[in-house]
Amino acid sequence: MAFIDNVLQVPSYGWADQQGKLVKPTVGRLYREAFSRINIFKTKKNWIPFINWFMAITMLPFLYFFLFKFFSWQLLIAFIVYSMVIMSTAATVWFHRYSTHRAFTFSNPVWRFITQNLTLRTFPEEVYVVSHHVHHLKVEKPGDPYNAHAGLMYCMLSDVNHQAIAKDLTEDEYKKVSHFISHTGVQLNTYQQYLKWGSIATPWYTVGLWILNWSFWYGMFFLMGGHALACALFSAALFWFVLVRAFNYTGHGRGKVKHVDGIDFDRSNLSINQSRPGWFSGEWHNNHHLYPDSARAGFLPYQIDLAWVYIYILHKIGGISTYRDFKKQFLEKYFLEAKKVGSAQQAGVL
Repeated sequence: MAFIDNVLQVPSYGWADQQGKLVKPTVGRLYREAFSRINIFKTKKNWIPFINWFMAITMLPFLYFFLFKFFSWQLLIAFIVYSMVIMSTAATVWFHRYSTHRAFTFSNPVWRFITQNLTLRTFPEEVYVVSHHVHHLKVEKPGDPYNAHAGLMYCMLSDVNHQAIAKDLTEDEYKKVSHFISHTGVQLNTYQQYLKWGSIATPWYTVGLWILNWSFWYGMFFLMGGHALACALFSAALFWFVLVRAFNYTGHGRGKVKHVDGIDFDRSNLSINQSRPGWFSGEWHNNHHLYPDSARAGFLPYQIDLAWVYIYILHKIGGISTYRDFKKQFLEKYFLEAKKVGSAQQAGVL
């Protein structure tokens, strides 16, 4: 089997049946798999999936206090802006464009650490990064960890069911997998530690940074607006943390062909450019699949890209040393060429 076929832990129902067709588990089967994957009493190697859900559970008290003690329309606006714009944009910059695709490089580790902690921490890096490499190489095929063809809940529960790394990698395979996040500053397990914990990141680093990050941001939010603002924004992070799992379903047309001429130029997969994720976080997803290594995904004039704005400003002030931008290539290869063909067709008709 190819290396990329081995890097993720295969769910109990498998990726494909004996005929090679995608397995589409029932919702009940997906939940049984999820509860099995977060069972740390079964094996300590389940700690990464467990901590994903544990983070969400620990945010629930903040949601309770926001809704039933501190709620106001002003705080609701802050909730929406933080979850839909700030959390989404920071995740696009850190998890998507830097950690996964290395679309730019930081000039020093300080700027990297600041960017890593721009918002409340949620996913451990390896959960997002490794599985996203697999997604790009096996998009909408069996083995794609959030395959839109398998339905909404397949994607919603993918963080625990499909995105953990395999627990039986050889030493050479583990070195290749750990290289996926070696540039992020995450403290990595040795191979012997991996055999014990089943993860790339050490538990102590992951939990320690989580506690420090949450402590810092609660303190900052409290200074800006007291417990009310802190609870509202922690609740906003929970909202984003849960609903972001649906993006890989909606961002791939809910498993159906929904490309729009003149907007979605990559027809090799079901990815589409959606206005809300695009304008709020720079996630023009069809453009991204065309040029996954680009630090900018908003190529057309109306495609606002807040993630690119952050990257560009940080480059201007010296925090980012290099970046890749494929806007020119996109315009020449797809947009301008399409306009020429349209003009030629129109002239032929006339």
